[in-house]
Amino acid sequence: MSSDCDVIVIGAGAAGIAAAKELSRQGLTHTVIEGSHRIGGRAYSEEVAPGAWFDLGCAWLVGGAVNPFVPIADALGIELGKDKDTMFELENHRFYRNGEPLNEEQRAACVRYYEVSDEAVFAAAEDKRDVAIADVIDLGHEFAPPHVGGLATSWGMDVDLVSTTDSASSVGELGYAVLNGYGNLVAAWGADVPVSLNTRAERIDWSGPGVTVETPKGTIRGRAVLCTVSTGVLASGEITFAPGLPDWKTEAIHNLPMGTENKMGVHFDKDVFGPDGRGHYTTWHDDGDMAKIHACVMGNNIASVFVGGRHGVWLEKQGQQAGHDFAVDRCADIFGNDIRKHVTRSIVTAWESEPWTRGSWACARPGHGHQRTNLKRAIDDRLFFAGEATVYGGQGTCDGAYVSGVETAQEIAVTLGVK
Repeated sequence: MSSDCDVIVIGAGAAGIAAAKELSRQGLTHTVIEGSHRIGGRAYSEEVAPGAWFDLGCAWLVGGAVNPFVPIADALGIELGKDKDTMFELENHRFYRNGEPLNEEQRAACVRYYEVSDEAVFAAAEDKRDVAIADVIDLGHEFAPPHVGGLATSWGMDVDLVSTTDSASSVGELGYAVLNGYGNLVAAWGADVPVSLNTRAERIDWSGPGVTVETPKGTIRGRAVLCTVSTGVLASGEITFAPGLPDWKTEAIHNLPMGTENKMGVHFDKDVFGPDGRGHYTTWHDDGDMAKIHACVMGNNIASVFVGGRHGVWLEKQGQQAGHDFAVDRCADIFGNDIRKHVTRSIVTAWESEPWTRGSWACARPGHGHQRTNLKRAIDDRLFFAGEATVYGGQGTCDGAYVSGVETAQEIAVTLGVK
C-alpha cells in the first residue's frame, strides 16, 4: 500500500468512521486503516442464537432521543426501544440481595444511598476536589456493595481509581436499546466508508513535512493524521511515533487508562423472565458476587450480565466457562434455579485482553480529570486525536466517539485551510 491523501485516519470505530464521513463532506481526501478484520471497534454484535443478537460492546443509545445514532437508525429502518427507556431509570431498577428482592423499606434505603453518594461526587467536583470516588462516599454503608460494584461496571475501574471530576462530567441515561444490536447499527452506518482492514499502524513519522504512516501493507503519506485508537493501544507502544510524543501527551495517555467491563450474554430457549420480569437489575451476595443484569427489554430471551473493575478482570482471567457459570448463577439469583435447564448458549467478553482496544473505555485517574483535554489537543497541526477518551459528557460512549470524530474532522479542515 502506498498512497497520498489529505488525512490518514487510524481506526474504523465510531470516531474514525464519523471523521471519514465528515472529511468527505469537507472535501478532504482520506485513507482509513483498521488493524482488525472489521469496522465498528467497540460496537460489535454477535448472534447468540438464530435471530437473537448480543452486543459485546456498547448496547444502549445513551441519552435517548438526543443521541445522533437515533436518526441514523431511523433512516436505516433499525428498530430501537424508544418506549422502553424508563425501564433503565433508578426508580425502576430492581435489587436482589442474597437471592431475595429488597423489601420496600430496604429498597428506599438503597436508592437513597445511591443518591447521597452521587451528590457527594458532584459536590467534590464542584469544589474542584479531583479525588477518588472512594474518598467521598461511605464505603461502610449497608448498601455500598451494589453501588460500588455498579460504579465498577460503569467505569471499568473500582472506586479508588476513578476521578470525581471525570465521573461528575459524565452525563446521560442508558437510553434506547437496539433490537438487533448496536454493533450492527454502527456496521450498517459505516458500510459506505472505504476501509483498509487488517492494516495496523506501526509507525507514525512526523519528522518532515506532512506525515507518513507505516503499515504491513506499505506506507501512506498525508498532510495530517487522525488517531482514533484507544489509550490502551497508545500506551502499549505498539504504534511508535517519530519523533516521540511530547511529555504532556504521554502523561494524558497514561492517566487515562482503560477500564474493563465484561459482559456475558446468556440465551434461553424460552422466556424465563416472565410477563413483568424484563428490565434492569442489580444482584449481590454479602460474601461478594455482585453483578448488574439486563433482562432484554426488546423481547429476545437474552440476559446480559455485567461485571467490571478488578472483579471483571479477574473473572476474564478465569476463562470462558467461569464467566458462563457466574452469569447463569447471577440470573438464578433473580429468576430461580429452574432457568438453568433453559440455557442454550452464552457469549463471554474479554475486553482487557482484546488486542485492538486493551479494555472497554478510558477512565481518568483521580487528580487527572483534566487529561481528556490534553489527549484531544493536536500536535504541530498534523497529529490529531479523537475517540471517546477525548470527550467530556460522552466519555465511554459510542455517541461520544461519533461526536469527537465529527468535531475533530472539522478542526482538521480549518487547520488545512478548507474554505
